[in-house]
Amino acid sequence: MEKSDKIFIAGANGMVGSALARKFASEGYTNLLLPSHSTLDLTRQEETERFFAQERPDVAVIAAAKVGGIYANDTYPADFISINMQIAVNSIVSAYKSGVKRLLYLGSTCIYPKYASQPIKESELLTGALEKTNEAYAIAKISGLKLCEYYRKQYGVLYHSAMPTNLYGPNDNYESMNSHVMPALIRKFHEAKINNEPEVILWGTGNPLREFLHVDDLASACLCLLKIDNPPNIVNLGSGEEVSIKQLASIIADVVGYKGKIKHDLSKPDGTPRKLCDTTLLRSTGWTPEYTIRSGIEAAYKSFLSEIASRKIRI
Repeated sequence: MEKSDKIFIAGANGMVGSALARKFASEGYTNLLLPSHSTLDLTRQEETERFFAQERPDVAVIAAAKVGGIYANDTYPADFISINMQIAVNSIVSAYKSGVKRLLYLGSTCIYPKYASQPIKESELLTGALEKTNEAYAIAKISGLKLCEYYRKQYGVLYHSAMPTNLYGPNDNYESMNSHVMPALIRKFHEAKINNEPEVILWGTGNPLREFLHVDDLASACLCLLKIDNPPNIVNLGSGEEVSIKQLASIIADVVGYKGKIKHDLSKPDGTPRKLCDTTLLRSTGWTPEYTIRSGIEAAYKSFLSEIASRKIRI
């Protein structure tokens, strides 16, 4: 990827897309195409094909997606599979038709089996059943990465994929029912502190283990992959640092300054018991994360407060 390349970032207004735009611009990649969803709806085939045909980007990073936490994925599975499959097919096929020479498709580590060997290697894909609560989203993302793999195999184009672990950071979605665990807990503990609530209720036992990656680390990892001449078809993106939901809640409470009790609603699901991705392939490129889980949460909470103050918070 050259500094003069025209780079299209799909989903540029979202948490991931905006982080990619910041990182690329800071590294001197200034010829960026950053259309908003209102300008370009990737679920519409003709609209997507017209955009690619008119703009002719050299590089495309597909960071657009319909995302959410356990509740959202389990409640709206038809939306999650249909919208994400439309985004994948329309963007990847249109990119090929318009002559895009390099494409990076972003998925999620939820593509791996619920009981995959830990830490999860890229080779674990399609070796077992998926976690039911996010099966629809995972199937859509698997379809996208396989589409890249097969276009690369059949047509020789450099289309490849990266599977990030749980992401968080600036411009996250803090909607109380449909957000992921990190932003949901940041908001929950912040509001509990402001309202002097005596306790905060968490879903499940708190025992499941999760890995988190600050979105700015994600952006630097993507740039690293785009500079590789012959990248693997699929690469895990993760921090390599594991924490239980119970530990995560404790760290967030401490960072926020919440002093009340933390209780667990055992009637709610835990989800996958453990999900740590093997980042051997990623680390072999020389990339390392900047943030620890503690420093990342501190940075994320600072961004959260700033977004509240500027009234630009996504809730």
